[in-house]
Amino acid sequence: MFESLPVKVKIVEVGPRDGLQNEPEQVATTDKAQLIEKIAEAGLGEIEITSFVSPKWIPQLADATELAELVCNKLDSNITTSALVPNLKGYERFKETSIKQVNLFMSASESHSKKNINKSIDEALIALKEVADVAKADGYRVRAYVSVVFECPYEGKISPEPVINICDRLLEMKVDEISLGDTIGAATPVHVAQVIGLLAKNVGLEKLALHFHDTRGGALANVLTGLESGIRIFDSSLGGLGGCPYAPGASGNLATEDLVYMLHGMNVDTGINLDKLVEAGKFAQKVLKKDLPGRFLKAYIGAECKKNEKEKIAK
Repeated sequence: MFESLPVKVKIVEVGPRDGLQNEPEQVATTDKAQLIEKIAEAGLGEIEITSFVSPKWIPQLADATELAELVCNKLDSNITTSALVPNLKGYERFKETSIKQVNLFMSASESHSKKNINKSIDEALIALKEVADVAKADGYRVRAYVSVVFECPYEGKISPEPVINICDRLLEMKVDEISLGDTIGAATPVHVAQVIGLLAKNVGLEKLALHFHDTRGGALANVLTGLESGIRIFDSSLGGLGGCPYAPGASGNLATEDLVYMLHGMNVDTGINLDKLVEAGKFAQKVLKKDLPGRFLKAYIGAECKKNEKEKIAK
């Protein structure tokens, strides 16, 4: 059983951007910086820290430049910081920072694309190419997110053909990595295996990542399917933070701690210290003044509380 499991995988932490963008209360820039530093201390080698979208659309991320100044020079040089860059205007702001990687984003369905960025898929690809061309010319690594790859809140189940076409177009732009997003958490292992199997004929699996939301509780099962299908890069969010403001019903991302716990239990190396990751999660809960949905985080804190109660009774 599980004979095809890898020795090691890469986990991309998206919590500081994808997780915080949905938070209604503004988070202080210094708190964001401290959170990112704690995530880095836990061993995450790639962290998406912010976005250069218009502050009008996502006020929570209006401090992108200031945050980059606080964070980038403090982190280990081996850590890859990244940010979403939607257009050339955003790219000009991005270039003023020391962030290492440009992240692009688009949708696999026309309806979600129009709701999310007010562009058709073809229009979105043209806009992405403008950014990718200059970013690659300037020597940046480029990653592309494709949302609603498996199911769309407006159109239902997505057939693999448009996803394959989008990936082909992105590879023509020379993007280094493509993250396939289950934005509303509706994918099943069979569907994941089908899509990856078809993509594998056109796209090198080493360039593909999977980005699952846990809306229906299937994220870890889908990760396991991805592992067995040859995927070695997975996105996750500290404590299960996140959601898409333009995808009704999209709850939080797969929690990084849940993913790391499962992988370590299968002897798959992540390079991440789970105890330190929990400390970062506890800090996030303190800053946000709420419990996070990550299951391992809840179990860990619950066990701590029981232990403390027993120690008080013993005294």
